[in-house]
Amino acid sequence: MISLTDFLIVGAVLFCTGMYMIVSKQNAIQVLIGIELMLNAAILNLVAFGKYDRMDNGGQMFSLFAIVLAAATTAVALAIILNVYKRFKTIDPGQVDKLRD
Repeated sequence: MISLTDFLIVGAVLFCTGMYMIVSKQNAIQVLIGIELMLNAAILNLVAFGKYDRMDNGGQMFSLFAIVLAAATTAVALAIILNVYKRFKTIDPGQVDKLRD
């Protein structure tokens, strides 16, 4: 049987991987993937705690709302990245120095 500790270790590994991607990458899409990994780690922890709390399903319900919110923010972030690429011909966040004319 999988214990709560196993879920928390996988969540911590996912979160650390996402944090490393955010800090080390120079590509906006890779940074977005890092943010998504961190959100998935948080959602995994919510579901794990909800599974081991047999009285309440609040963890599962809150994780469902978090998944919907993550999908919406990803759509908005991809639209922003596409518009930045159209204007500056790069998705490197360090090279985008001016957002307004």
